[in-house]
Amino acid sequence: MLTVLKYFGLAFSALLPVVNPLGSALVFLGLVGVAPPEIYRNLARRIAMNATLFLLVVELVGAALLNFFGISLPVVQVSGGFVLAAMGWGLLNGPDAAPSAPRTDAGTEELRSLESQVFYPFTFPVTVGPGCIVVMLTVSAHASRTKTLEDVLGHIGILIAAVALSVTVYLSYRYAPGITRKISPQTIRGIVRVIAFILLCIGVQIAWRGVQTLIQSVAK
Repeated sequence: MLTVLKYFGLAFSALLPVVNPLGSALVFLGLVGVAPPEIYRNLARRIAMNATLFLLVVELVGAALLNFFGISLPVVQVSGGFVLAAMGWGLLNGPDAAPSAPRTDAGTEELRSLESQVFYPFTFPVTVGPGCIVVMLTVSAHASRTKTLEDVLGHIGILIAAVALSVTVYLSYRYAPGITRKISPQTIRGIVRVIAFILLCIGVQIAWRGVQTLIQSVAK
């Protein structure tokens, strides 16, 4: 149980700043514009389901991809950890992204066209982009070190984290109009900064684990 919780916390905290549900909700609101609550509810549900499937597929086939290309797990840990640290550093020091301006009241035909945009661009790349692929591959590799029951429990924790993150996406997108009215942009920016620092620390920790493994292999 502790292993499941450990990898759940690792995967969730690493994916959260990359997905950034609150920030993505602002972009989503700008793309959809003024629409009935039912439209936001249906779109949020379908996007959350697509995001869950997307993350699960990447997590499940990640190890097979690494084996196919002959990439060792320590190398993935080092390179992926540096990428995560760079993402955290960029979010921590980067400029604040201005959300897209909401469109005027959408017509019937325009609302129907939103259904065809559920996967692209709403799910990919607005919600889960290339950064999520890097995070999932890195965390999955981190959980596949010993080939024991602990690894299986680690992957279960990662899968639960993907589902939990999709729930936060659903809630953020479902109530995007209300969130923008109740939470100030300054508060959102502060939350993003804190999460970005956590991502930076996670990236350094994962990279250091990979460096340790490589040094031990050279010493042997």
